[in-house]
Amino acid sequence: MKRREFLKVTGVGLAASTVAAPAIAQSMPEVKWRYAASWPKALDTLYGGCEYFCKRVAEVTDNRFQIQPFASGELVPGLQVLDAVSNGTVEMGNTALYYYWGKNPAFTFGTALPFGLNTRQQISWLLTGDGQALLNDILKEYNCLGIPTGNTGAQMGGWFRKEIKSMEDFKGLKFRVGGFAGTIIAKVGGVPQQIAGGDIYPALEKGTIDAAEWVGPYDDEKLGFVKVAKYYYYPGQPAGAETVDRGRRATAAVPAGSARGLLQRRERDLCGPFEEQCALRQALQQPVGLPQRVPGLDAGG
Repeated sequence: MKRREFLKVTGVGLAASTVAAPAIAQSMPEVKWRYAASWPKALDTLYGGCEYFCKRVAEVTDNRFQIQPFASGELVPGLQVLDAVSNGTVEMGNTALYYYWGKNPAFTFGTALPFGLNTRQQISWLLTGDGQALLNDILKEYNCLGIPTGNTGAQMGGWFRKEIKSMEDFKGLKFRVGGFAGTIIAKVGGVPQQIAGGDIYPALEKGTIDAAEWVGPYDDEKLGFVKVAKYYYYPGQPAGAETVDRGRRATAAVPAGSARGLLQRRERDLCGPFEEQCALRQALQQPVGLPQRVPGLDAGG
């Protein structure tokens, strides 16, 4: 394509993008939604992504569509976001669907299945493999529409108050773990506990739980786990092989029939895997909290 022709084509694209926002704003009434999240404010990846999303929607609509985010516990408990959207307490929520696998085990596929897909495979299945449509068939029963909004990438195995020397040390261990992965912990004698992110630190500090997994070095450092649990282990599934638990954080549940065109994927969360890797490099330089492999796990076993 010649340079002049290229500029003509590009100019049309730019012109279309510049009128898009006012056109949307002019064609819609003023709308105000409440946006409940399962994440504490300390997390600039997960909760920060919610704030960024709300800001972008307001900008695109010239402030005619305003969404106010609320951190875990401000409006509803972190593990009851889906319920809040379902019963109309809030218009929108950001959560991890595997928190609700007790309602329907298939919700596990919306976030992460132990020894399942990696990050790229999960996104591909959701967006191009009809995964999102399958999940929405279930979410219809709860009067919700699910939209993928980001990914934390591969997660670590967790923080432990005491050293793990063999798989025998898992027996009776009270371990905070999200979703279906708790059944894996139970198989090796552990006692799975599902606790919202903002409640993990005090539970570890008081000894209510013995260990906890969350995401990875970046988010875990933000929540201060290294101060109350000195042993950091991998892989992401303590009872598994070299595969890791991929936390598919941040599935936004939206009531069916809303302005779906404005509810696009949150760009901020896509930075999560990069930030986790940077934080892991920093953690390797610290005298405590050095990641260690769980003893007794053989590759492929």
